[in-house]
Amino acid sequence: MKIALIGYGKMGKAIDAIATAKGHEVILRVDHDSQHLLEKEHLSQADVAIEFTTPETAFHNIQKCFEANVPVVCGTTGWLDKLPEIEALCAKGQHAFLHATNFSIGVNIFFEVNKKLAALMASQPQYDVWMEEIHHTQKKDAPSGTALTLAEQLMSSVTRKTAWINEESHQADTLSIISKRIDPAPGTHTITYTSPIDDITITHTAHSREGFAAGAVVAAEWLKGKTGVFTMRDVLNL
Repeated sequence: MKIALIGYGKMGKAIDAIATAKGHEVILRVDHDSQHLLEKEHLSQADVAIEFTTPETAFHNIQKCFEANVPVVCGTTGWLDKLPEIEALCAKGQHAFLHATNFSIGVNIFFEVNKKLAALMASQPQYDVWMEEIHHTQKKDAPSGTALTLAEQLMSSVTRKTAWINEESHQADTLSIISKRIDPAPGTHTITYTSPIDDITITHTAHSREGFAAGAVVAAEWLKGKTGVFTMRDVLNL
């Protein structure tokens, strides 16, 4: 499989190493100094593009891939207000697009655990709930995309929480998400339900970027030859 890597920071380099080790060919590496390569003549040679850049550039990058009729796996977070536009463009052009706030297989299983626990806690109003996420200092968005996915899942069941706030909050209807930026943490997400009697806590801790990178390559392998909009739930059949 021929891969175009759009975004060649630490995550891009980790994806490059894993994809190459699996026998794939990375034919294009685009970073902030090589944006001129983000054109149809270069992109169209790829079977799939994997995009990990910034919230400010993701939308444009995905459009460029669609123009070249190249399937896109996108792991950039912080731009999802424009996701409906991308989904509409994907459907109109019969392209392939897969987006996830986190490509780690472990995190996607953690999402399912979070939904199940939230459903169980929905009828237990004696428990308050809050969240903490820890990432490295180069993380550009806060809360993390993973934390926001967890929050949306939680609030869909625990309806006494009607909004989230990115700081400590003592309001009964607000979900507090505390973001910490500490090197070299690849990513830790903790959800705690607390009552006067006891606490219930679930945590996912990443030990390196390899889990995210490996999941992105698995997603790219799965997406090749497909048409439509997908998530990691489709890839993992969750």
